[in-house]
Amino acid sequence: MAKSTIYVGLEIGTSKICVVVGEVRADDSIKILGVGQAASRGVRKGEIVDFENAQACLHDALVRAEDRSDVMINNVFLAITGAHVESFNNRGKMRIPEEQGEITKEDLEEVKEIARDVDIPQENVFLHSIVRDYFVDGQEKVNQPAGRFGKVLEADYHIIHCIKTRVQNTIRCVREIPLDVEDVVFSPCASAQVVLTQEHKDRGALLIDIGGGTTDYVMYHGGSISSSGCIGVGGDHITNDISVVMKIPLTKAERLKVKYGSAILSEEPDPEPIIIDDDPQLAGREIDAELLNEIINARMGETLERLRDQLSDDGELAALGAGVFLTGGCSKLRGLDRLTEQVFNLPVSRGNIDSMSGASAAFENPQYSTPMGLIRYAQIMEASRPRLSPIQRLGKKLGGIFRGTKLFIISGLFIMGDFAGGLTII
Repeated sequence: MAKSTIYVGLEIGTSKICVVVGEVRADDSIKILGVGQAASRGVRKGEIVDFENAQACLHDALVRAEDRSDVMINNVFLAITGAHVESFNNRGKMRIPEEQGEITKEDLEEVKEIARDVDIPQENVFLHSIVRDYFVDGQEKVNQPAGRFGKVLEADYHIIHCIKTRVQNTIRCVREIPLDVEDVVFSPCASAQVVLTQEHKDRGALLIDIGGGTTDYVMYHGGSISSSGCIGVGGDHITNDISVVMKIPLTKAERLKVKYGSAILSEEPDPEPIIIDDDPQLAGREIDAELLNEIINARMGETLERLRDQLSDDGELAALGAGVFLTGGCSKLRGLDRLTEQVFNLPVSRGNIDSMSGASAAFENPQYSTPMGLIRYAQIMEASRPRLSPIQRLGKKLGGIFRGTKLFIISGLFIMGDFAGGLTII
């Protein structure tokens, strides 16, 4: 009988550092054993700028996760984000030798290498190389090409790359705790594992993960990834705008945003002012509710429109049958779903996580979608690759980062042919 396995997801965000401990049971179900969280310091727009402060916060979150889960944590799956993360699609093509006729596994590996043989900035490394579709003699969505007869084999890839030193610094920060890094994953790709179902991906869906310092996104068409990226704007920018315009401290601005703010402008001609009565320093002060919402609406509207314009180039937004899904801490902002509907002209849902058991608070809060998604990612990855120690795995996958060589990080999770029936998992 298979044994249960424990995995740990780590997200180092701008507003929080979160550690989630999950148990994958013998029946493949997942139970969350504990969540540790600490306010984030030394992190800006999802990237570490102060090692000492970031490590102190990470240590606090780690201790809390260990206490609540009763698990000694040594290894983690690490989420990566930042505006330096970019992506594009590329197709590789090869002709099968006439005397061979039948497509082999070696042919699949060769066409993958051709598809991945693309130029990226010298300072960048490949984070994920994801097979979207295979084509055989022009026939699309051939899930299992090996063993078929054909003359021309093509592989359509989605490639995610990022600045090498940014990833190096994040991994180094974690390893000095010390923790072993099992794998690195682009944040929205992790969130999608628990927020989106396979049906959503098949119908077409856009996941928008809005955190404190970044807005990450991943878009699916026909069950596979078609676009992904990160905008360096998040909820903290709204807070800063409120602080500057209303001339109040950031902590007070954050409280106003969360408790009273809305991304939708009031339809009332003269909305009642907000009377602060729960803060001794601002007691009795009147806040212009209309101005507060105008600030939030302007910042979030600009961010969503920027994302829409980025995605409109390929003309695939109109084909999103499942619509838009919001997750991340800032997604709880009142009226944000309605504003998103206005910007994208698509149905919008707040992402739910209902495929796990355990601490209920974790499922009720969208800010945990990335670290919880890392648990699901780990489950699928571990089922599809040979057993290696964390050091061996990191050396195999990330070795190029530390040796300074060109690196392809290829996650088995993303390869259609590695799963029964050719199911595209991500």
